[in-house]
Amino acid sequence: MSRTLADGVAAGADGAEGTDAPGAATGAAETVGAAGLARPLDPGAEPGPANAGPGSGPRRFLRFLLRRPGLLASVLVLVLVVLAAFWPGLFTSQDPLHGVPAENFRSPSGGHWFGTDELGRDVFSRVVHGAQLSLKATLIAVGFAFVVGGLIGLVAGFVGRWVEDVLMRFVDVLLSIPSLFLSLALVTALGYGTVKVAVAVGIASVAGFARVTRAEVLRVRQAVFVEASRSCGARWYSVLGRHVLPNAAGPVIVLATLEFGAAILAVSSLSFLGYGAPPPAPEWGTLISDGRNYLANAWWLTALPGLAIAATGLATNRLARALDGEWARQR
Repeated sequence: MSRTLADGVAAGADGAEGTDAPGAATGAAETVGAAGLARPLDPGAEPGPANAGPGSGPRRFLRFLLRRPGLLASVLVLVLVVLAAFWPGLFTSQDPLHGVPAENFRSPSGGHWFGTDELGRDVFSRVVHGAQLSLKATLIAVGFAFVVGGLIGLVAGFVGRWVEDVLMRFVDVLLSIPSLFLSLALVTALGYGTVKVAVAVGIASVAGFARVTRAEVLRVRQAVFVEASRSCGARWYSVLGRHVLPNAAGPVIVLATLEFGAAILAVSSLSFLGYGAPPPAPEWGTLISDGRNYLANAWWLTALPGLAIAATGLATNRLARALDGEWARQR
């Protein structure tokens, strides 16, 4: 192989005698290309990711979504829920707290997509505005569990020794209590309200984040590149920030997406039991609780808010499954 390369370069140089330097370079490049060892560069080609092929960039991501209609539908559902939480006026202009008693118990129709309740209030408007309260509580719960549980697992996995034993025994105590029972006990002690329900759900979810974070930190801490960084004299905070955290964050983020759906169910369950925002606040769990007394003649009061909760939970689980391995296998 080396002799072929040398012969090709020599032939190119011989053919270029008596010509200028650019001609010599072109002749050598073409001869080497003919030998099957290299190809002349296209003057119009751009190096780098821009010339990486048709599967790169946004088109690759779009093709990934289009091949999975369930994932595409899940993303659309989550986008609609987020828009409803931050800009409810995009979907409805009706007041969720104002009702017309003469129009009570109207079934779903063009004027009232989700029907009306016992006071004549539009149920669709209440579900849309209730997304803000439910999503707010869910984000607080997941964020609290992510930060507190992540810090516990990070310290336990990185420091080790007796610190790890103490922290993980505390986590084991949390895991020994069913999460819903622990949330009920905490919200009873903290009091009623959306934020207090969110904190109670977040505390009950700390243990899962702590265990996953600790496992990932232990895995990354033993990697070759981390040992090489330490052997080069890097300080512990540099190793932690530049190597351990970025490489251990992926599974924790996936867990946060999974916990988002579980937190919606937990927050709605506590709101259903009356621990959430007081009436007439349209939390999703409160809407189901208010409509259960009218199941015989107004099924939509519980079925449609419950459908919103189920769709959001299933969409987050589908997105977490895609993040957990499908997208990584496609890259």
